[in-house]
Amino acid sequence: MLFIKSDELKPGMRLAKPIYSKKGVLLYDRAAVLKDMQSIENIKSFGLIGLFILEPAEPVPPMTEDDLEFERFQTVMYHEIMEELQKIVKNHKQERFPAICAQIIKNYGNLRKKITFQQSLRSEDDYIYKHSLNVAILSAAITHTMNVPLAEQNEAVMAAVIHDIGKLTLPPDLQSKQCCSADEIAIIDGHEVAGYPIIEDAFSSQPNIKRACNQARKLLLDYWSDTPIQNAKMLTAAKVLVVAGIYDKETSVRVDDSPTSEVVVIRKMMHRPDVFDPKVVKGLTDSLNILTPGISVELSTGEKALVIRTNDEDFLRPTVLSFRDNSIIDLSNKRAYGDIEIVDIMKTMDNRYVMDTAKMKALGITVEEPVYV
Repeated sequence: MLFIKSDELKPGMRLAKPIYSKKGVLLYDRAAVLKDMQSIENIKSFGLIGLFILEPAEPVPPMTEDDLEFERFQTVMYHEIMEELQKIVKNHKQERFPAICAQIIKNYGNLRKKITFQQSLRSEDDYIYKHSLNVAILSAAITHTMNVPLAEQNEAVMAAVIHDIGKLTLPPDLQSKQCCSADEIAIIDGHEVAGYPIIEDAFSSQPNIKRACNQARKLLLDYWSDTPIQNAKMLTAAKVLVVAGIYDKETSVRVDDSPTSEVVVIRKMMHRPDVFDPKVVKGLTDSLNILTPGISVELSTGEKALVIRTNDEDFLRPTVLSFRDNSIIDLSNKRAYGDIEIVDIMKTMDNRYVMDTAKMKALGITVEEPVYV
């Protein structure tokens, strides 16, 4: 799978992912062929910076119905959040904000299963809107897993959608920049604080929204500045915002930079419980499918392996199949494999094939569905 910028698209290319309208209507399905220049011009009119394209002999990557619905939902809600935030900046008033947050909670704040969280490609121009949406989806899932009261879940999702509104006045390159200098951090922080009067006006009857945003901002500012951390009296919404915000920011897929893997980000959080509340981090890992069957990983021994069975008790210790000698390593067995751990995920562009379930059973692994490698 290749990422091709819109200006470089050519007739005959096949789409790796579906394209939806801002209302959620399927416009182009996966494997659809760009027949002519008119098709390409139509796609350019959607404002897309580029598309994921299948290589000539590459099969269509597997996607479940849940995966497809997640992509459709992201497209629809991205446009709704963009329009709503722009109106709030202009008028300091909400219009569809409560309905937007309620829809996010309805879709991803009440599930009885983990979600496969897919990052959509983002640019400097759409970074804030897509970040706000993703942080809201994560916040809804985390608070549900933590059994947070509905009122607090609603606060967390609202804070997630609105928290970066002040950054919309930043130069585009700073809106999405990952590694910033001390001067740049100060500029970004100034814009974020400048957005709080807007939040205060729009949420005058819900002061915890602004309070959660400000508490999360202060904590992360201390974290980035290597100053002593104080978070004892933080709202639940603020703690969730810190974890969800950093997770999305560091795993985001952007044109100009490679994302950090989910495992690396979560390990970093686990090593800083003073910044990232362990209960919230646990809520995150209990909400997402991360190390699932078919994922290739690198072990601390230097070996490469394939995840063949998840571990619901500790997602970082699944059962894996070593590529070196086809041995099965059950990382949950700490007595036998306590010193071995997963260092990182081996990222690919999703060029996977289906591993024969009969072979899996021959290895003593019970499977109920195909495993993608």
